[in-house]
Amino acid sequence: MLIEIILFLFFGIFAGTFSGLFPGIHINLIGAFLVSLSTSFLSSVEVIYLITFIVAMSITHTFLDFIPSVFLGCPNTDTELSILPGHELLKEGNGYGAVMLAANGCLTAIFILILTIIPLIFIVSKTYSLIKVAIPYLLILASLMLIITEKKKFTAIAVFLLTGLLGLSVLNLELKEPLLPLLTGLFGASSLILSIKTKTQIPQQNMNLIKIKITKPIMGSLIASPLCGFLPGLGSGQAAIIGNSISKTDKKGFLVLLGATNTLVMGFSFIALYTISKTRTGMAVAIQELIGTPSLKILILILTVLLISGVISFFLTKYLAKYFANKIEKINYSLLSFITLIVLIIVTIVFSGILGFLILIISTLTGIYCITSNVRRTNMMACLLLPTILLYFGL
Repeated sequence: MLIEIILFLFFGIFAGTFSGLFPGIHINLIGAFLVSLSTSFLSSVEVIYLITFIVAMSITHTFLDFIPSVFLGCPNTDTELSILPGHELLKEGNGYGAVMLAANGCLTAIFILILTIIPLIFIVSKTYSLIKVAIPYLLILASLMLIITEKKKFTAIAVFLLTGLLGLSVLNLELKEPLLPLLTGLFGASSLILSIKTKTQIPQQNMNLIKIKITKPIMGSLIASPLCGFLPGLGSGQAAIIGNSISKTDKKGFLVLLGATNTLVMGFSFIALYTISKTRTGMAVAIQELIGTPSLKILILILTVLLISGVISFFLTKYLAKYFANKIEKINYSLLSFITLIVLIIVTIVFSGILGFLILIISTLTGIYCITSNVRRTNMMACLLLPTILLYFGL
């Protein structure tokens, strides 16, 4: 059995690397596909091996998907906020350092998760109902913080309302993968088009790690991530906004915060499944479909796989980020941006259809408006914040 678990762990790492590096290939799609096969083609495979695969894939994905976000400007639904600080550091010659900041946040989060698992299970089981009541007010506070800290407050309000209404409209459509065209347009395609227009030149990248104090961003992610890991309607983007409101940091610290948040939210979703039998990520849904609520033995397996795959993924990210950093300056970045844009359009049409393509165009134009208005792109997270706030108030 041990040999099979190790094999499926490495299969999961490979799948997570693939889904992380290729834009539009989300782990939720692979997870859903795997669950559908578990009743037919994979029916002879023991469930414990499939769970090993799912956990290894999901954790690896949280590390690797920062590479296309930083080097190509291709967001996933968990890394859209990394594009701005990551791309700025890339243009300064610190693309490798930007990815490794996020990877350090991911790895630190794994150790924190392991160390806090026992008190966390106890606290959540006792306070879940109270925390749920506070969430919409925390989101309102985070939204106000986004606007108040802007110099151009009226423009920030306009961007917030515009993207919030756009998100509300898109999420109420009967559309497959609605977040794909919405977030790709707002945070990815808009940046790519402006890069093509301005003929962005990427300088030679250095291989130096960026040294910063990670205490503040880690504390921010540690406070905010459990809220999003245990409660519906909240994802890594909202957790990052809440965490940054609690523990203000610069663009370098924000990458650490976002990396830690992505991993913590994923890890907390597995713990939420065990503690309160609730699913908060696609991967947790996949595990629930396979076995229902996991036993303590399965939870220990999940945490073990999480730790091992996380350490391996860190070094895999380090190697691949260095490879990308060495190659990026030798290519025509405008041409690469154009090719990437075409790939994103194709992926959107494949997974979300023609309606998704129309949403991609609208959200891209909205993203360009925001960028050229000189307000922070985090205001565009209203596309998720506003619908979530209204959801909690039953509107």
